[in-house]
Amino acid sequence: MATPRSDRPAPSASPMGSQLLRLMRMAESPQALAAAVVHPVDALSLGGAVAAAVQRLILPILIGPKARVEAAALAAGLDIAPYRLIDVAHSHEAAAKACELAASGEAQAIMKGALHTDELLEAVVAGDSGLRTERRMSHVFVLDVPGHPRPLLVSDAALNIAPDLTTKRDIVQNAIDCALAMGIAVPKVAILSAVETVNPKMISTLDAAALCKMADRGQIVGGVLDGPLAFDNAISVESAAAKGIVSEVAGRADILIVPDIESGNILAKQLFYLSHAQSAGIVMGARVPIILTSRSDPEASRLASCALAILVRQHAPSKYVR
Repeated sequence: MATPRSDRPAPSASPMGSQLLRLMRMAESPQALAAAVVHPVDALSLGGAVAAAVQRLILPILIGPKARVEAAALAAGLDIAPYRLIDVAHSHEAAAKACELAASGEAQAIMKGALHTDELLEAVVAGDSGLRTERRMSHVFVLDVPGHPRPLLVSDAALNIAPDLTTKRDIVQNAIDCALAMGIAVPKVAILSAVETVNPKMISTLDAAALCKMADRGQIVGGVLDGPLAFDNAISVESAAAKGIVSEVAGRADILIVPDIESGNILAKQLFYLSHAQSAGIVMGARVPIILTSRSDPEASRLASCALAILVRQHAPSKYVR
């Protein structure tokens, strides 16, 4: 399990792209989301949480070694006096405490701070965390790609290394739920591979065909699926037409489902570094949304990720509240 990038060159466009601004506007709410911020012991993670609080997106509950959190706040010139600070010994205890608060309802979301993704998620998936559901957790990127007319969701590029068909079903459903929360009425889902035809030698094409049939049978709901599709004919109408593909999804995909974490990681980094895409990131499938950002993410991504968590929470509260 890994966040999919480290440092990223600053985009030449505005600090926050149009699709991320749209998320922020949609998430405007009179009540901020109570979020357990896990181990915010550096300026980036603590600053992101405070910035989101200033924007009235979250009400942060800071969980970490008190001395380290206060030192990070002092170094960054941040005032954390208005926020609850829970003193714990280390990051493992911080993750466990965040899960406890989320399971009890004190926190409505969990926000990753300066700790590894797998350390946080190990606490979430623990049998006694109270946050597990029958669905496998997966990460969803919401990308704002300059020149692309709509948000582009990519999953899973951060959590599930080599998902089998059952896991891919959950990945697809999680991504559809995220898109619905964003106001996309009928999300179009492209199941990606290297080709557009089923090839028994390529497992990803067999999985794509099976996922489409599962959607036909009501095992995946809320979106329209097609696959296998290559990346070009998933996002380009011209490419799909040139190959004679007749589909509601081809050339118009809202969601790209990648075959495995390697391909997802490569796709996401390509869009970040070559297309200057900006992103929001969230983990779906637990009882609360998990705001999962890289330590190097800019403030715009952290704010947009908090906004996305609000939308997910508002869209299907019964899924995230016990």
